[in-house]
Amino acid sequence: MEELDMQVKQIEQVIESGDQAALKDYLDDLNISDVEALIDELPEYGPIFLETLSINRAVNVFRILDFPTQERIFKKLSGQKIREIINEMPPDDRTAFLGELKGDVVKQLIILLPPEDRKAALSLLGYPEDSVGRLMTPDYITVKAHWDIVRILAHIRRYGKNSETIDVLYVIDEEGKLIDDIRIRDILLADPITEVGNLIDNRVISLNANDPQEEAVNIFRMNNRVALPVVDEQGIMLGIVTVDDILWVANEEYTEDMQRIGGTEALDEPYLDVSIWHLVKKRAGWLIVLFLGQLLTATVIEHFEHQLATAIMLFALMPLIMSSGGNSGSQASTLIIQAMALGEVNLNDWWRVMKREILSGLFLGLILGALGFLRIMTWQSFTNVYGEYWYLVGAVVSLSLIGVVLWGSLMGSMLPFILRRLGADPASSSAPFVSTLVDVTGLIIYFTFATLILSGVLL
Repeated sequence: MEELDMQVKQIEQVIESGDQAALKDYLDDLNISDVEALIDELPEYGPIFLETLSINRAVNVFRILDFPTQERIFKKLSGQKIREIINEMPPDDRTAFLGELKGDVVKQLIILLPPEDRKAALSLLGYPEDSVGRLMTPDYITVKAHWDIVRILAHIRRYGKNSETIDVLYVIDEEGKLIDDIRIRDILLADPITEVGNLIDNRVISLNANDPQEEAVNIFRMNNRVALPVVDEQGIMLGIVTVDDILWVANEEYTEDMQRIGGTEALDEPYLDVSIWHLVKKRAGWLIVLFLGQLLTATVIEHFEHQLATAIMLFALMPLIMSSGGNSGSQASTLIIQAMALGEVNLNDWWRVMKREILSGLFLGLILGALGFLRIMTWQSFTNVYGEYWYLVGAVVSLSLIGVVLWGSLMGSMLPFILRRLGADPASSSAPFVSTLVDVTGLIIYFTFATLILSGVLL
């Protein structure tokens, strides 16, 4: 942090001096990530930095900025710099940027591309927004099964410079169908006269261009790859997806899930870049839903108003019951959402999850139920607040805690499955949502036990 503060002061002094050569020298000495950090600290100077940098460094800085920053800077760049950046950006990063822009702007920028790049950009933009096709790049190296190592190395020397990565080569047949992939390490260590067909094992892992990006994240995570090939329905190879793009997607998915779990719609921009009105709109919907849910809680309390008036201690113990059910539901919901995100559970596992949550919810309820009874017994010994039937009040609290915690665990664990089945995001069964639902049902459980056990005694 101190180093960044020092860089900010130095760059401000250089800019104030008006010495463009000194500014270029200073920026060229910084890492790309350092320039990105300076743009975050001094957003008004972002366009100046990109105009000053060489085109390769300007592109590398631009591609790691978040979209709102990219858009803000892009509007202030010169026409020449815009043309250079658009032409030099890797196809996958260019697709991601163009995909966020409005239609008319996209048309104007695509016109700036050479015919081949324009064709590739339009092809990538033709895939659904959240599909693997939007992430892939057409810059990769393919070889044929009958080629020997000498020919492959010559091919890499000729075309490798334009490839996104040469860590992995892709073996295709005469029709362009993917046969296998092969690591460059295997090529370099093989005998020069060896044919590629003798090195492949036909255990290729590929993505479909129409697959959801979230699925691609899971495949990368499970297979420890730096790049994966992308094919169409016929197995024709279309491009590759690299791990750097997958890391961006994983970060976005994680951010959206955390915001939804917190009881708000996912923000499209960084928090400080979102207007107050937009922030209100994102949060108001869930708050209204949760408010309506709490109205049901008020209705339940009003329904049992007579019991509360007769035994006032029941009212004092309500927060104990409600919080325990909500907490158990939130725990279960968070665990299942995370397991779904990591691919540890799917829709077919709902019955296994339910059985586990019934058992764990029962044990957790027994633990809290015992603590609840102990609490009643302790208070009674010091204050006699619960009277001669304190053990019945303790039984109500204990049984209610067992029921509420068990029910909360079931609700919290099953809601993500229900939402996934309906095609919604499981993260939408957020902690506040589960807590509100369990509050209502928890009170019904509590007052039901109170009526059954205390009827004719305290009620």
